[in-house]
Amino acid sequence: MAETKYGKYIITERKTDIKLPEYRRGSMEAPADMATLTAFLDGEVIKGAFYIECVWFWHGSDRVGVDAHEHDYDEVVAFFGTNPQDVKDLGGEIEMWLGDEKYILTKSCLVFVPKGLKHCPLIIRKVNRPIFHFAVATSGTYK
Repeated sequence: MAETKYGKYIITERKTDIKLPEYRRGSMEAPADMATLTAFLDGEVIKGAFYIECVWFWHGSDRVGVDAHEHDYDEVVAFFGTNPQDVKDLGGEIEMWLGDEKYILTKSCLVFVPKGLKHCPLIIRKVNRPIFHFAVATSGTYK
């Protein structure tokens, strides 16, 4: 859509040359039947944009998707279930750490991670029906 004045702001293709820190390397290599990175936006895709990624989780695993880390910017991590009868039902179980506290997420939620707060590991333990995930940060790139 880039042939129009504002078409460049509509992202329909996924960024293919994503560069992530070492603690995230394995998260982009999840088997295709477990997760699908659907969309990715950052300051390299559109100058001035902030970071956001969107992923569908299809199956769970005991595999750590993201190791413990912290950022110098705020981040929001979200998980939404796909049960039209109960949108709060996550339809699975996700383990996420904030500081030294382990949380088992079973409801659709937003998790605010203030800058400097160590978070993760993140483990998608169980997926009974697809789970939609996104993360957004106030940074132009994920670092």
